[in-house]
Amino acid sequence: MRYLFISDLHLEPGRPDITRAFLHLLETRAREVDELYILGDFFEVWLGDDDPNPLADQIAEALSLLAADGVRTYLMHGNRDFMIGKRFCRKAGCRLLRDPSIVELNGEQVLLMHGDSLCIDDLAYMRMRRTLRNPLGLFILKSLPLSTRHKIGRKLRSESKMQTQQKSQEITDVNPGEVVQVMLRHKVRTLIHGHTHRPAVHDLIIDNQPARRIVLGDWDRQGWALLVDENGYHLNPFPLR
Repeated sequence: MRYLFISDLHLEPGRPDITRAFLHLLETRAREVDELYILGDFFEVWLGDDDPNPLADQIAEALSLLAADGVRTYLMHGNRDFMIGKRFCRKAGCRLLRDPSIVELNGEQVLLMHGDSLCIDDLAYMRMRRTLRNPLGLFILKSLPLSTRHKIGRKLRSESKMQTQQKSQEITDVNPGEVVQVMLRHKVRTLIHGHTHRPAVHDLIIDNQPARRIVLGDWDRQGWALLVDENGYHLNPFPLR
């Protein structure tokens, strides 16, 4: 079987080039695989399935056509779009994946994550993540008027951008020890995640056995996709159209 993995597209109206590149991927490479996995931060911001969003409607329609052609699509929440719900997924013909999730890829058990929960050295972010992703906090947030959610979203994005510029790369990257512990806990030799915008394949030794951490790239200056087939794992960039 063949699988395609992408993450961190940060789709938004202000970046039509990314939208065009994604739609092109759906019309071409995605139709050559059995399953498509989108590992978080698919949208730059998501304030709820009840938020009128022409871009989201366009993307959902394109994904539903892919599903109609028999390609199973899976979507994982990111730190930007963790409020995507069942309504959007039904419309798009995709399934929500828990973070983390284990899937079998051609006989290998592989761990999938968005990746933000591995950045445990960023204490301020981890505190905010626990608050926003707590079931009670999430319920309250979804219950707020849409106008209030928009204000909160603008404030969080502004603060996030400012804090990211002030933090060192080490703080905003994954913690190597946490990576090892998570992989040991889930008994896997391969981890695939996004979030950090630092695409690479990291060779590891865990429990005296070879392992690997594959980091998906963001779609800003170029797109990134990971193809998994009978010949292995292939992480490659491509130009935005």
